[in-house]
Amino acid sequence: MKTYQYLWRLFRYRPLLYTLNAVLWAIIHVAPLVPGLLAQQFFNRLQSATQISNAFWLIIVLLVATELGRVCLILCGGTVDSLHRFSINGLLKRNMLARILERPGAHAVPGSPGEAISRFRDDARQAEDAVSWTLDSIGSICFSIIAIVIMLRISVTITLFVFMPLVCMVAVTQAIHKRLERYRRASREATGAVTSAIGEIFSSVQGIKVAAAETHVVEHFQGLNEQRRRTMLRDRTLEQLLDSIFGNTVGLGTGMILILAAQALHTHQLSIGDLALFIYYLTFVTEYTQWAGTFLAHYIQTGVAFQRMDTLLQGAPAERLVAHHPLYLRGTLPAPSPNIVPSEQDQLTVLKVEGLSYRYPDSGRGITGIGFQLRQGSLTVITGRIASGKTTLLQALLGLLPGDEGEIYWNGQAVQDAASFFVPPRSAYTAQIPRLFSATLQENILLDQPHNPARLQKALHTAVMEPDIATLENGLETIIGSRGVKLSGGQIQRTAAARMFVRPASLLVFDDLSSALDIETEHLLWERLFQDQPPTCLVVSHRKTVLQRADQIIVLKDGQIEARGTLAELLENSEEFQYLWHGAGNF
Repeated sequence: MKTYQYLWRLFRYRPLLYTLNAVLWAIIHVAPLVPGLLAQQFFNRLQSATQISNAFWLIIVLLVATELGRVCLILCGGTVDSLHRFSINGLLKRNMLARILERPGAHAVPGSPGEAISRFRDDARQAEDAVSWTLDSIGSICFSIIAIVIMLRISVTITLFVFMPLVCMVAVTQAIHKRLERYRRASREATGAVTSAIGEIFSSVQGIKVAAAETHVVEHFQGLNEQRRRTMLRDRTLEQLLDSIFGNTVGLGTGMILILAAQALHTHQLSIGDLALFIYYLTFVTEYTQWAGTFLAHYIQTGVAFQRMDTLLQGAPAERLVAHHPLYLRGTLPAPSPNIVPSEQDQLTVLKVEGLSYRYPDSGRGITGIGFQLRQGSLTVITGRIASGKTTLLQALLGLLPGDEGEIYWNGQAVQDAASFFVPPRSAYTAQIPRLFSATLQENILLDQPHNPARLQKALHTAVMEPDIATLENGLETIIGSRGVKLSGGQIQRTAAARMFVRPASLLVFDDLSSALDIETEHLLWERLFQDQPPTCLVVSHRKTVLQRADQIIVLKDGQIEARGTLAELLENSEEFQYLWHGAGNF
């Protein structure tokens, strides 16, 4: 899509608000026409008058009233424009985030998180400015057309010189079009690299200190900042250079026009009132002419912003970036989803996987031709050495990675979109490294779920969280900090487990849930989980406690199934599993 096509769709998002905004700012920009005409009448009358009459006072009153009215319009226009800007910015961010949430987890954001933040913050703001500036363009064009018509009636020769600076600025902008794009893109990318580095440093403080790598990290960060400084300096210097060129061009043009006007006044081709009107209008026309040059440069940079935001769509049609959706800025927000009650179709009887494959584009590693079957109420454990493909298998099954090949069947029905299918009430998932937020413990567990005390208490009991809650300063209302910094590794894992247990699901998927748990707590958790009606579980683990409970064990090696069976069968027939069981290998 072209830049103007993006902008046109944004204009149509809130058409009434945009129209009201445009009308208000058109009136604001056109309003100075009236003082100019009043000034013309005032000086023409003053030139021939012998005393101040009531007409002079009327003109002065009208001048004051016009300016006061314009001030009121600017206040109203500013309020409407702020709301309109917020709507445009919010729509762009909403559409980018919606697409990110649709993508498989490993490919949700292309590039670094810092680069994505830059697109959400800087590029969305650039597009917001472009939409708002078109309103000024409408008003400026209306004023300039009317003012030029009035000035043409006074002097055609002098008025024609008004267009010369505009022609020069358009020529300059077109000449450096590519450089404007290149400098703005480099500036944004450098900013994204710095933002991403800040996030990585904050999340790896412990590792940096343990490795005594503070000096290296600081030097690396300084290097990124230096690169950002250079690229932003080039971008800002070019932008300021353009402003300077435009301003000087307009200044030279204004000087030429005033010289011609002075000559016309000397030869009595212009009256004093005509000269006053010309000078008054010329101020606005030249200001708008300079602004038009700046807007042309901004328009080119806005094209770069749309291209950068489009990369977050990752193959989706470009129209999705500016697709119209409600933002719920007023009124009642949509109610959160109620307690999910599984239907008969959601209840798992048999899950069948055939030929599931996925290879990471960069390394070529992954899984190939995976096939297995889960039955209701069974516990299936996936085990293997480090980098054997255990986590990749779970993520490809759940749609967090886009499988290259393979079929998945839920109760005999083919699953078309695993990412949207394997969610509560069908399945729930706890990752190897759970993601917690800087909120209360209860909020981290419930997230979007309504507070059901009985369900929450049962989830906490199953996750063996009661002793930990008793030690927290505010119990469930304790703020656990960014990524659960106030909790131990085992508490983080069990908080994530409680988050999963509080949501009804037919299939529970754990990725090495008990890796940070002591043997006693792990044993108690599995006892409570299987105490009532046994759930269907798919678990990545190397712990003997879990393997001894398993109905089926799948042994992975180099991304393929090496062996499959019960614990007794594998101990008898699988050399790979024997190697793992007796502790000679690493899981």
